Parts: sequence; structure tokens; C-alpha cells
Amino acid sequence: MTDLDARAVAILRANDRGGYTVPTARLYPFQWNWDSAFAALGFATFDEPRAWRELQLLVEGQAPDGMLPHIVFRHDDADYFPGPAVWGTGRTPPASGISQPPVAASVVRWLLEAGDAAVAEPAARALYPALLAWHRWFHSARDPDAKGYVATTHPWESGRDNALDWDGAMAAVDPSGIAPYQRRDTGHVDPSMRPTQAEYDRYLKLVEFGRETGWNPERIYRESPLLVADPGLTFMLLRADRDLLAVARSLGLDEGQSELRAWIERANAGVRELWSDDVGGFVALDLRSGALAPALSSVAFLAWYAGLPPGPWAAPLRTNLERMLGAVSFGVPSLDPAHDAFDQRRYWRGPVWAVVNFMIGCGLAEQGEQVLAERVRSDTSRLIETAGFFEYFDPLTGAGCGGADFTWTAAMWLAWASPNRREVR
Repeated sequence: MTDLDARAVAILRANDRGGYTVPTARLYPFQWNWDSAFAALGFATFDEPRAWRELQLLVEGQAPDGMLPHIVFRHDDADYFPGPAVWGTGRTPPASGISQPPVAASVVRWLLEAGDAAVAEPAARALYPALLAWHRWFHSARDPDAKGYVATTHPWESGRDNALDWDGAMAAVDPSGIAPYQRRDTGHVDPSMRPTQAEYDRYLKLVEFGRETGWNPERIYRESPLLVADPGLTFMLLRADRDLLAVARSLGLDEGQSELRAWIERANAGVRELWSDDVGGFVALDLRSGALAPALSSVAFLAWYAGLPPGPWAAPLRTNLERMLGAVSFGVPSLDPAHDAFDQRRYWRGPVWAVVNFMIGCGLAEQGEQVLAERVRSDTSRLIETAGFFEYFDPLTGAGCGGADFTWTAAMWLAWASPNRREVR
């Protein structure tokens, strides 16, 4: 074990709160949905039962309608805003009213295929009903018209809070009348690395709207001032549906297989509506205005990860990936560096995120794009070797940004980026 391997293990243990991890102390003091899923991959490299425990505690926060919330508030913490009182979901344990990218089923498949069958099979079998219910929620609540692409009604649900993808839709959100509040994130991290105050006002306005509906999914989808089809959520759910179907087949579970096959077929067709000839890639679609986003975000390159059938999309998307990698010292930037809005240190406006690189790299490798896959993996490795286990990284200088000692970055090192990695299949 190298020093970095040992440090990554120490970070996971330090961020452990008794069966679930926090992303990092103080800045994110609760259990986050997709953070926990990726954390499980890290734990699986040295403590398989603990990896499954992470996922078991995640589904404890499931809502009656199947939604897995983006935050489970297992205790009070004044360091974080907005807390459970602002969300007002009235659930136990307290939780937020929106979800987050559905990567847990993919993690379950990886753990099932790579783990000890005596541990993995009963754990996966127990998790399957909750994951299927969550996928049903995503397809009914965020694609009720069966278009084949997933919409988000809050940027936080996408996992990419301040991405360029939401700019047009966010401009249409009127933040007037929101209750006074005090941000906590900018007290822990340089404000230049975080979303702007104008963006945060609109985030809170959307939370207020959801709370006023009683977090009713139908009303939110039909009436929310923000409704954007997200290629990131769409590709991650498509991959997760494929992986959950593989889990069902492996375990001999019949329930849900026909639904999963139908969702996969629908998404394979529907995601083409997110293609932009002008950009040469998959971009967000504002479902209120009909406008496509004007630039590529890194999630466009999850097309390979999603297992999208080969087609005319592949060549221009590969060309754009090669161009974006050529424009930076470390890939993959979260926004095309050629766009005027590119900001190398501000959250999802340019920085590199290890978990997105992991998904991009895995997808490229699976689809035979080995050279590009290795470039993405080696860049991630060099970033961590250079800067440490930060939340995200400057793609031009390699400097660490955001929170330090970050759980999912440590997990990605152990599961994928380390020279001593245990291969994730």
C-alpha cells in the first residue's frame, strides 16, 4: 500500500459516521446520495461489509413514493444550510425533497460481481426492491410523459449545481420574496469556488416552491419554474437501469425486468432529443423554452458509460472530447474551455471532478476507446498525486479546489485511479 492509498483509507474512516460517510467534515456534514454510493466503491477495496452498510443506510431514507433523497439529515448541524426545517418534508429520518443522480444500482452491480458471493448476494438481494422503487420514481416523476430523457426541477438534483446547462432556465426563476437566509458554504470554502449569490437565491426559491406543493412530484413537474432535461441524469439512469437489470438476472429476480427493458429502450431513443448539431454533443434541453444549452458539459461524455448504441453521435463527440482534453493540462473539464463562461475554479463551470472522470473513463474503456480511457484515468491519478484528495480540481493548474479530504475522491483513488487499484468491472 502506497502513502496515498493509506491516506485515502484514512479519509474514508475519518469521514465515517457510524455506517455512512459524510463527503467532508463541516462543509457537507450529512449523508449525500451519490457521494455515499461512490464511497461504497472505496470501502469495497478494503472492507466489503462496510461498503454494503453504506448502501443499506442510504436506502433507509427512502420516501414512501420510492424517491431516495439527495440528503439524509441524521443529526442537527448549524454548519450547513439549508437544513431539514427549510426543506419541510416531514419525514423520518429528516431528508431533502429532491433526489440525486441514480448511481447506486451501478455500484451494487460492481460490488456484486467483484465481491464475496456469501456477502454480496444477500446484500444485493435486500437492496434490489428499494433500488427498483427509486428507478420507478425517476421514470414517473421526472419523465411522466415517457419521452425517454430525465428532467430535473432543481439544479441540486442533477448533482451539478451551477452548471451552464441551467443558465437559461435559472434566469427565468424570479427569486423575489425568498425568506432571509445566511449561506454557510462560503464560510468553509473560498467563495470564488462556489455558486454565486444570485444562483443561490434561485436555489432557495425552488426549494420554497417544492415545499409549498408538499413535494408533490406531478405538480412540481408541471408547474416548476425550472424544468430541464439533463443528459447527465439521463445517461446515469440509463446505465443504472442496465445494471439493475443485470443484478436482477444474476439473482434470478423476475420483478421489474420488463420495466427495466422498456425504460432502456425508451432512453436509447429519447436521449437523441438532447443532441445538438451546433455543439456536436448531448446538451441540456430547457423544457419550458425549448432551448438547447450552448456548450458541452463533461456529462455529455457519459454516452459511452450509458451504453448508448453505436451511431453517428460517436465521432463528433469523440472529436470534442479530444479537443477539450487538448485545451487543458488535466481532463475532463466540466465545461468546454472554449466557452466564455468557462471558470477553471468555480464548481461545475470548469473544474475536474474525479467521480465524473471515473464514469467517463469506465465507459470509454468498456466501448473500446482505450487510449482516451487511459488519458482520463491517468489525468485523475496525476491530479490526486499533485494536489491531494480535494472535492474538485483546476484543469489548467491541477490545484485542489473546494473541500479537502473528500470522501468520493479518496474512493475513486482506491477503486480506479491508484496504480494499486482493485479493478472495478
